[in-house]
Amino acid sequence: MTDKQALQRSGPAPDDDSVTVAFARTTRSTPWRLAAKIPLRFPTHHPQGMTLVGDRIVLSTVEVTQSPVRQPEPVDGHDRTPGSGIGHLLVLDRQGNLHKDVRVGADTIYHPGGVDFDGETVWVPVAEYRPNSRALVCRFDPHTYDVTTAFEVADHVGAIVRDRVTGDLHGMSWGARTLHTWTPDGSLLRSRANEDHLIDYQDCSYAGWRKQICSGITVLPGPDGRRHELGGLALRDLRDDRILHQIPFPHFSTAGHVLTRNPVALEVVDDTLRLLAAPDDGEDPAGTELFVYEARTS
Repeated sequence: MTDKQALQRSGPAPDDDSVTVAFARTTRSTPWRLAAKIPLRFPTHHPQGMTLVGDRIVLSTVEVTQSPVRQPEPVDGHDRTPGSGIGHLLVLDRQGNLHKDVRVGADTIYHPGGVDFDGETVWVPVAEYRPNSRALVCRFDPHTYDVTTAFEVADHVGAIVRDRVTGDLHGMSWGARTLHTWTPDGSLLRSRANEDHLIDYQDCSYAGWRKQICSGITVLPGPDGRRHELGGLALRDLRDDRILHQIPFPHFSTAGHVLTRNPVALEVVDDTLRLLAAPDDGEDPAGTELFVYEARTS
């Protein structure tokens, strides 16, 4: 059975794209080579999601001006205050130069999450910075820089992907513990528990035919009292949320964060699978850097 045949579930389906096929060939033993490390010399705050639009990169990030504070007892169903901040969409080129800084969100809804480009529009969830809260699902035009709200959701939405076949939107709650699906106008089609308990997804992108690749992190307590980060990626079927392929990603940033901590994007160049990531915050000692890792998968 070929890689494409293994990915195509029952029923007719067009061929999967090169990123999906290449990712399905990776294993935990696949060697990844650091091809570039590009410093981003502008305010980046706390990066969240990344998507590729031709030769440009759209990076979502949250600027926290007042951190949420945990409360002794939940208030109105919330375990912490909303805090305050500003959501940003940063448009930059592949050399790390900033071209545009666009603000997103309103009032206590200031936390943009993982983003997805559907060929015309960048879809952006902007949420309160606390679980079980609320979010706006927004459209961002990467050419005019206009932002419009598509619909509002009664939950924190940390990442979103658009199904190119149905037009439906697939998002996930705080920590990706619940997976939601909405129509383009915001009608909820389903919500179900995430069967992946290994990784909390932070960023997702559409991949192949009705699939998505999600990246994320799990923070584990160690015997030395220090926290340890486990990173990984998963290929999932948007039709039934089933996990089709999953790998750890054991590479770390200058600040010591796992590469899949927050924004991740994948592409294929010739016979090489390329992973772009920006795991560190602007306040970290070396600031935010754009890491580019490559793996031969043919």
